[in-house]
Amino acid sequence: MREKLKAYRFPLILLVSIIVGSVIGLIYGDKANVIKPLGDIFLNLLFMVVMPLVFFSIASAIANMNSMKRLGKIMGSMITIFIVTGIIASVVMLVATVLFPPGSGADIPLETPDDVEQSSLAEQLVHTFTVPDFVDLFSKDNMLVLIIFAVLVGVATGLSGEQGRPFAKFLSSGSEIFMKLVQLIMYYAPIGLGAYFASLIGQFGTDLIGDYAKAVLIYYPVAVLYFAIGFTLYAFLSGGRKGIARFWKNILNPAVTALGTGSSIASLPVNLEATKRMGVPKDIRETVLPLGATIHMDGSCLSAMLKIAFVFGVFDMDFTGIDTFLTAIGICLLSGIVMSGIPGGGFMGELMIVTLYGLPIEALPIISAIGVVVDPPATMINVTGDSVSSMLVTRQLEGKGWMEKAEAE
Repeated sequence: MREKLKAYRFPLILLVSIIVGSVIGLIYGDKANVIKPLGDIFLNLLFMVVMPLVFFSIASAIANMNSMKRLGKIMGSMITIFIVTGIIASVVMLVATVLFPPGSGADIPLETPDDVEQSSLAEQLVHTFTVPDFVDLFSKDNMLVLIIFAVLVGVATGLSGEQGRPFAKFLSSGSEIFMKLVQLIMYYAPIGLGAYFASLIGQFGTDLIGDYAKAVLIYYPVAVLYFAIGFTLYAFLSGGRKGIARFWKNILNPAVTALGTGSSIASLPVNLEATKRMGVPKDIRETVLPLGATIHMDGSCLSAMLKIAFVFGVFDMDFTGIDTFLTAIGICLLSGIVMSGIPGGGFMGELMIVTLYGLPIEALPIISAIGVVVDPPATMINVTGDSVSSMLVTRQLEGKGWMEKAEAE
């Protein structure tokens, strides 16, 4: 019993710090912003370390693979699982919004945002997959480009044979060092998360009213149920009862970090450590999780469906019919898997909803506001979805006894 409590000690400390911060925010309101810099420090520390961590972890995982054939298997399994879980998440929220329509009778003033930038599809593709200068690789706005670069470096290192072994060792050493740095940063997490939540609750805690409150009341329970039931099912499929136990024993730390920071990228270091304890092999976790942090967003699929249903309600449009539902699911997949890898992808996904349904551009701030209020649980679902997906990929590639094999090693 003592060992079990010890395993949950740090997540419980984080939860207590968030609760304390929330109470401070409720009591002091906007005055709680005075401690926001303490939260910003924590967030900046995570962002500071995540870019080199992503590069070293992906490049080293690929460079040290015994064959490029295994990389192909990991990627194929990963993409399949990402698409299937994204569809499931979209359908779950679709059912919820049909049963409890959000946005009905809303009276929200329309305002056209001033900073909407128009760009062609070709320009978007160029900016998605490339940057004009090497130093631009290490900006968090270009995460997908850095991942592509890390994959190419890893492949080139692996193809270099014996001449590439020293560089492969350097990449592995860099990965271990930055993971250790993350552990040091996490000692500050209770203070940082507590301060961050005090500021958030103090600023926005009383503003969720009317139809926005209704949308939140739909999203939060659905997200919690998907997290509790859906991920338990995925964990069972990956490893039976032992898979469920392994998942829930280690998932609270990345879940709380994601809930507090609102960033899949910032939560990546903690998530890598959690999946390591779950027994997910190094090459799988260091390929699936960094890619998942940018192109696998079950929580974003849930929120995209909510935004679609909400905007239909606001404009008194008929949200029924197989064609409407299939189109909505397709948009959710694009928003949660494809567009999420593009810098500003959340905004791009919202713009795609507006344009594909022929809505006025003034509808954009309406659904953007929903994105703000549901972001914390959405990010938590995104991050923990990557964790359980890595377990599913391992089950598919390593077979039924993958956890026993991890314990033996």
